[in-house]
Amino acid sequence: MAALKTTPFAEGYTFLEAPRWYSGRLYCVDFFTNRVLSFDEDGTEHVEVEIPGVPSGIGFLPDGDMLVVSQFDHKVLRVSDGNIAEHADLSGVSVGATNDMIVDAVGNAYVGNWGFDLAAGGPPEPAKLALVRADGSVSVVAEDLIFPNGMVLTDNGATLIVAESFANRITAFDIASDGTLSGRRLWADLGEPYTPDGICMDASGAVWAGNPLVGKFIHVSTNGVIIDEIDCNGRWAVACVLGGSDRRTLYTLQAETTMEDQPKGISKAFIETVEVSTAGAGLP
Repeated sequence: MAALKTTPFAEGYTFLEAPRWYSGRLYCVDFFTNRVLSFDEDGTEHVEVEIPGVPSGIGFLPDGDMLVVSQFDHKVLRVSDGNIAEHADLSGVSVGATNDMIVDAVGNAYVGNWGFDLAAGGPPEPAKLALVRADGSVSVVAEDLIFPNGMVLTDNGATLIVAESFANRITAFDIASDGTLSGRRLWADLGEPYTPDGICMDASGAVWAGNPLVGKFIHVSTNGVIIDEIDCNGRWAVACVLGGSDRRTLYTLQAETTMEDQPKGISKAFIETVEVSTAGAGLP
């Protein structure tokens, strides 16, 4: 197993999440400043939008409009030419907070939620995974997921891969032409202490996964073996994405915080990068 080292790219943020490589830029959200940010490859920052609530997952519709999860009012917001409108209401599905999201090539958004009141210290409970179609309609496409978090769509759009943080595993589903899911199966049993958060895929089919409480990004092969790791030296390893002109730059989102401080908005966030040998694939 190789141990990789990252180099600083950007800092001065609160808690960065949901990295996406889109249209030549790195996009992500900063929780406690309520902003969606983007970065050029040279690190130049752009504020894309400020939203009223705490943002989480982001994605892009076929026409280029951005979708943003607003965590605690259980909304998916649509941002078009700087204007913010409600795209979908997930209050009938989400428990605790609405969480990460991935949007496919036709505008279907898969949206997770905590499933329980994490901030109050409640025990993990099963959560539902929602499908939000391009017209804003909402349906449940999977149940009994334990904290569904970061997600990946394969290049052909046929498979959805979901990190179940508090089940210490990554799960896969087949995607039908109508966006519904079937064929649930174990993709990787990581076991304790790994709690996969934000994930991305490379062209070999392997997955990179952040593990906040362990403080490591891990590279997991298609047979579930950890083949590379990045130690964040005491920081949380939150989420990652492969980007850059050749999609061989792994952007890692890291945080200095604790389980007690993070819900209070007490944290510092950083982006660090490392060049890897296998380019990114699929979404995000």
